[in-house]
Amino acid sequence: MNPRAARAWHLLTFLVAAFALVFQLVLVFQGGRVLDETTPPSTDVRVLRYFLYFTIQSNIAVAWVTGWLALGRATDSRFFRVLRLDAVLGIAVTGVVHFFLLRPLLDLDGADFWADKLLHMVVPALAVLGWLVFGPRARVGRADVLPALVWPVLWLVVILLHGAGTDWYPYPFIDVGKHGWGVVLLNSLGITVLFVAIASGMVWLDARLPGNKPDDRVDVRA
Repeated sequence: MNPRAARAWHLLTFLVAAFALVFQLVLVFQGGRVLDETTPPSTDVRVLRYFLYFTIQSNIAVAWVTGWLALGRATDSRFFRVLRLDAVLGIAVTGVVHFFLLRPLLDLDGADFWADKLLHMVVPALAVLGWLVFGPRARVGRADVLPALVWPVLWLVVILLHGAGTDWYPYPFIDVGKHGWGVVLLNSLGITVLFVAIASGMVWLDARLPGNKPDDRVDVRA
């Protein structure tokens, strides 16, 4: 695999993700609608909620790892492997959940529409395609799956605790006030299964897809 092409793709992904994040944050400051909010709260609350969205956190993770990959500074450390897995995993789930659960609920236009598409469709497509085509390979192992699930599970716990105190939830399918705990826990279980399925698929594919590999003596799939 051409290292220059790989770094160019990762750089493109980083630039698009960084632009989308800043673009959406500017709209938040301007009172733009996030998830079709019709009555935006105060600026400080809007900014806090911006960073609580899993979409935003996933895009930050993508920007972080693709920035390092574009600079050629990726390592075979356990931390980077888990972070890389989390970035691709998180943004893939973001794209799938948005397409099937959130997109039908949205009625955005103008800048809000384009920010939404960049964060939920363009960045996921770039990140997943970049991982599939360029890798780097041999950076995902079975032992990395469980650590990678810590972030999304912790995010869910924080959101549910925050929602219990504020009655605000970033996504309708985890709105306890609207659906009740039974439905929300069932929805959360379904999303967790999706995470595990995609992570397992990444482990399986990583051993079979072409791409740049670290030293063959390093076995990260144990």
